[in-house]
Amino acid sequence: MHDILNYLIHLLLAAVLLIAFFIIYTRVTPYNEVLLIRQGNQAAALSLGGAILGFSATIASSLMHTANYQQFFAWAFGAMVVQLLAYLVTTRLLRMSKDQIESNNTAFGGLLGAIALAIGAINAACIS
Repeated sequence: MHDILNYLIHLLLAAVLLIAFFIIYTRVTPYNEVLLIRQGNQAAALSLGGAILGFSATIASSLMHTANYQQFFAWAFGAMVVQLLAYLVTTRLLRMSKDQIESNNTAFGGLLGAIALAIGAINAACIS
């Protein structure tokens, strides 16, 4: 029974962190990803999808390499900050991200998604 409870607590914490990341990330970006995706904007889906997957990699690594809930939460929260900072730095360097995403430039959306995945993979490896 203890193993099931431990699993459920980790799953709940991971879900809460992922939801928090989604909310914060979509508020940090200068466009409304959810609305754009509902309208069929593939660039927004690629960019947001990469960010979610990149952050999920750090959550998975945190789950695998930490001894308790506090460590897990601390590493995952730190990874969230790094992922958000990486987005801010990337979009500042590439400058036209808002226009490119809103105009559905899938190549640009794919690039932002790939950068988010790369940051997430590096972040996850650093936790191990």
